[in-house]
Amino acid sequence: MERVLRVLEYTKMKEQIREHVSSSLGRNKLHHLTPSLDLEEMNRWQQETAEGATVLRLRGQVPLGGIFDITAHAKRAMIGGVLSASELNEIASTIYGGRRLKNFISKMVEEDEISLSRLYDYVEQIVPLTDIEKSIKQCIDDHGGVLDTASPTLRTIRQQVKSYESAVRSKLENTIRSSSMQKMLSDAIITIRNDRFVIPVKQEYRSSFGGIVHDQSASGATLFIEPQAVVTINNQLREAKSKEEREIERILTELTGQVAEVAQELLENVSILGELDFIFAKARYAKQIRATKPILNDRGSMNMKKARHPLLEDEEVVPIDIELGEVYRSLIITGPNTGGKTVTLKTVGLLTLMAQSGLHVPVEEESELAVFKKIFADIGDEQSIEQSLSTFSSHMTNIVGILNQVDFQSLVLFDELGAGTDPTEGAALAIAILDDVYKKGACTVATTHYSELKGYAYNRKGVINASVEFNVETLRPTYRLLIGVPGRSNAFAISQRLGLDERIIERAKEQIDSETNQIESMIASLETSQRSARSEWDEAEQIRQEADELRRQLENELESFEKQKERLFKAAEEKAEKAVMKAKEEAEVIIEELRDMQKQGLSVKEHQIIDAKKHLDLASPKLTPKQKKVKKAAQKKKQFIQAGDEVKVLSFGQKGFVVEKASDDEYQVQMGIMKMKVKADDLQLIDRPKQVETKPMAMLRGNDHHVKSELDLRGERYDEAMRRVEKYIDDAILAGYHQVSIIHGKGSGALRKGVKQLLKKHPHVKSERDGGMNEGGLGNTVVELK
Repeated sequence: MERVLRVLEYTKMKEQIREHVSSSLGRNKLHHLTPSLDLEEMNRWQQETAEGATVLRLRGQVPLGGIFDITAHAKRAMIGGVLSASELNEIASTIYGGRRLKNFISKMVEEDEISLSRLYDYVEQIVPLTDIEKSIKQCIDDHGGVLDTASPTLRTIRQQVKSYESAVRSKLENTIRSSSMQKMLSDAIITIRNDRFVIPVKQEYRSSFGGIVHDQSASGATLFIEPQAVVTINNQLREAKSKEEREIERILTELTGQVAEVAQELLENVSILGELDFIFAKARYAKQIRATKPILNDRGSMNMKKARHPLLEDEEVVPIDIELGEVYRSLIITGPNTGGKTVTLKTVGLLTLMAQSGLHVPVEEESELAVFKKIFADIGDEQSIEQSLSTFSSHMTNIVGILNQVDFQSLVLFDELGAGTDPTEGAALAIAILDDVYKKGACTVATTHYSELKGYAYNRKGVINASVEFNVETLRPTYRLLIGVPGRSNAFAISQRLGLDERIIERAKEQIDSETNQIESMIASLETSQRSARSEWDEAEQIRQEADELRRQLENELESFEKQKERLFKAAEEKAEKAVMKAKEEAEVIIEELRDMQKQGLSVKEHQIIDAKKHLDLASPKLTPKQKKVKKAAQKKKQFIQAGDEVKVLSFGQKGFVVEKASDDEYQVQMGIMKMKVKADDLQLIDRPKQVETKPMAMLRGNDHHVKSELDLRGERYDEAMRRVEKYIDDAILAGYHQVSIIHGKGSGALRKGVKQLLKKHPHVKSERDGGMNEGGLGNTVVELK
């Protein structure tokens, strides 16, 4: 199998995928990638790649950064090793990367309602491990350094280190700045040797300095001396740094212990992240080579539409159509050298290997590929100098091995079958080998130069000819594969184009028997017919594609229109429904209030009915813009209204009388026992009483047209109410009333008390009493007039 993968350039194809892998986890998965022999497993891999391609199509990229192969770290933690700060940092980064990827996929599935069943199954297995991530991040920075906040002890120690370092530098700076010392120094600097602060002293002044010599220059002219004055502080500094190292070691040990507790979950997360990285690498590669998901079958049937070799540049490759396994199980390709026969052979083999590896393949949609248990290939000149084998011997050795293993679940690829020996014997061997492979039920694609094999394909059931097209005018191959048409040598035509004498060409033609000439003529005619059919097919295909595109555009526009219409209808229905529901709710509240009043034994008076009517009208859905416009237009008509006019209050739908003009655009209107201020625009004139000239007393008697049997003082100020009561008693007497009611409400009782006092003093009042149960109770005073 290794030899077949190499010959069909499977390894080179994997190198292209490697460019799209994000982590060493994915690279490891890619390294171990080999074609599967299980159809169910292949379909699962293909589905994963398809889902990865969907994510890239919708989001453009996937958050795979910050993921490391922490397998070795987790295993070392499990056996008691202590991890370094950078290793712990990689673990925290990988935990975060896994959680971010999980949220990314889950959000697409749950919020965007996208079907990603395979990817979702993977991310659901990722354990968040946020506690260990948080612990590591609190102790270690992004550069792998242990933070001061890792522990209070570490913070204290580091403060001591800084203090000692400051003290040492201060003393040494005083030394190097001293004028008496500068001539003894090679350079006025402070440096470090053996983790201790020192200064560079000239060799000849060694005796002038006490302290310890830690190093000297290469020439020996300079000594690096630790002056006696800083030895003690340097010792303290060294001890503090040792404490710092021990505390850091303790912190790392503690964190490693926490990692060991979740090591198994970490290993499982790493495995899943490797799978996901590899899946998205396959999806990116599919996008790069414009590949599609193939349909796989185990019947040995393939139908590749516009297949392209993935290792060739787009401008170089010519798509080919390959159909094999149903009517024909053997394909014999003939044609000139460099015509693309070997590329066709490798395309069939490599695309089959890719499909069985879960990779999308560079073919058109709905292409079908077969799953083979065994794939054999004899391609290229593999002559072995060490084994002293000729080209023919090398090929034959390989073919013998193939024939011993081939069966009905095999794909066999032969390049230049029977070449390297006598043409007659080679052709005979090629026919015998093809017959043997065919009888065993294998699918075969073979290339050859032998003209005898052209006739072989015509005389065998299940075998078909094919050829690579050659342009005689340009003397270059077109690389187009013509199924059903055998190739011809084109030797005479090429020689003629190159200038060979016509007499020589004619003499050569005489050497070929008439049967061969007829075959060549037939092949030429087939090629012409094939090219004509191909041209017409391409034109028809273009027209079909344009028609399909137009149809899709119209369908999209119609769908968009229907959606817009449905959206508008739905919005209107929802708006109307909300308005009706609101009206119903408010109506129910009003009705419930009236029922409560009836249950309490209270009568429902006229002003209460009017109030309820007002609430019901306000609860009704608003007028449409068109109705509002009509209403406003009606209101624009100016009306002259004066006191005494009978009017209709439009917003209430009730009739009443105008008492007086309250302001420029408001009138005080009496509706039953209710009096209120109403805008002029809300009034409609119904009737105006005729002015009758009569005696003063008769005119006053006429006041009964608008003097009612009740006076409503609710809401009035005390002084204004008293004035109105006096005037009302006088008007009621003139109108001939014997009994009237004065409605003052209960409230604080001040208005009721004032009314009763005024009535007791009024000379035309016979008696007064509080209203009964059905007369408003204490909120109403009934007055008998003289």
